[in-house]
Amino acid sequence: MRRIGFVLLIAALIAAAIFVYFHYRDRKNEDFLVLYGNVDVRQVDLGFRVGGILESLFFEEGDFVSEGAVMAMQQQQPYLDQYKEAEATILSTKASLLNAENLFKRRQELIGDGGVSEEDLQQTETNRDVLLANLKQAEASLGVALKNLNDTIIRCPTDGIILTRVREPGTVCNVADPVFTLNIISPVWIRAFVTEPDLGKIYPGMPAEVFTDSKALGVFHGRIGFISPVAEFTPKTVETTQLRTDLVYRIRVYVDNPNWYLKQGMPVTVRLDLRAKNNSEEKPESDG
Repeated sequence: MRRIGFVLLIAALIAAAIFVYFHYRDRKNEDFLVLYGNVDVRQVDLGFRVGGILESLFFEEGDFVSEGAVMAMQQQQPYLDQYKEAEATILSTKASLLNAENLFKRRQELIGDGGVSEEDLQQTETNRDVLLANLKQAEASLGVALKNLNDTIIRCPTDGIILTRVREPGTVCNVADPVFTLNIISPVWIRAFVTEPDLGKIYPGMPAEVFTDSKALGVFHGRIGFISPVAEFTPKTVETTQLRTDLVYRIRVYVDNPNWYLKQGMPVTVRLDLRAKNNSEEKPESDG
């Protein structure tokens, strides 16, 4: 009898352990939403806003480039000449305008004595106004020439890595022809998909943890930045626990990539803590 009682006790303990295990496992699963997706690295095609002959390139494919660094330069002489021409036009117009203003003042003094006619005075005033308008036009031309001169240089818009070097020195570049393709290293985003039943559990700005297949890389932290308002069928490249024909909604998770470990197309796992509070719901809506 003692043996039977002992066996029953052991069986009861095992049953209790199994119950507790599954109870807390299911509860834990309810606290988190796990999604699967891929890394999307943003790319920028960099080119000149003005046409010209490509003179110098300062980086190769695979190079890291800091924000603001000079990446490429066109021959500047044609645009430098235009800038100097615009400067000279301003100086010439200012001299003519000063002379026209002095002439107008003298004729104003003489109009009362009958030394000049009303018609001459009006003609002098008109000439002055025309020169004043010409000065404004010349100043605008100087601004355009300066902008064109500055745009013969490509500066890096943000930290990134050169993916492609498209042109070489000596190439005649048209406006907007790509010279470099730049990979923006941080932040990157994760393209993932959520099913319709889980759609109400997430929100923009929701914290997210991102894991790669390499455990050594640890956890990357991010947030949901975009939830598509349009349903679509699950892409075949995405692995989910549901049927691939299910309707899903695409989301974008922005992730900091401080060590540049996240690469284009890398498969990742996204874990969302459903216990995280949506602070945006407590904020009053703006009238604007």
